[in-house]
Amino acid sequence: MENGESPKRPHERLDVWRDSMDLVEMIYRLSDGFPRSERFGLTPQLRRAAVSIPSNIAEGAARRSTAEYLRFLSIARGSLSEASTQLQIARRLGYTQATTIETDRLIDTIFARLTALMKSLDNRRE
Repeated sequence: MENGESPKRPHERLDVWRDSMDLVEMIYRLSDGFPRSERFGLTPQLRRAAVSIPSNIAEGAARRSTAEYLRFLSIARGSLSEASTQLQIARRLGYTQATTIETDRLIDTIFARLTALMKSLDNRRE
């Protein structure tokens, strides 16, 4: 490639993967402001769920079968729902404020893109 740039891996070409990487960044920054008492509770759990999303998308894209790819996308979608729930808990406890509106929009976008990708892969199998 030009300028010594390496070719992108399959998952790096996916908008849903890039969006989920943005979400991880947002969640790390947001959870930085959580109370110290949450350092072994909500903070690491939320961060793990967030990191799981792009990780499972990447792992699925690297698999050889469509069925395996779909399984990892399903896990990513589950982790997205988990992170969304944990953000709602943080909001209810007063740990986050209005900055989560952007996060909520991104979660909705990722969920829709994951669902569309899963439907597309499912249709290709039939």
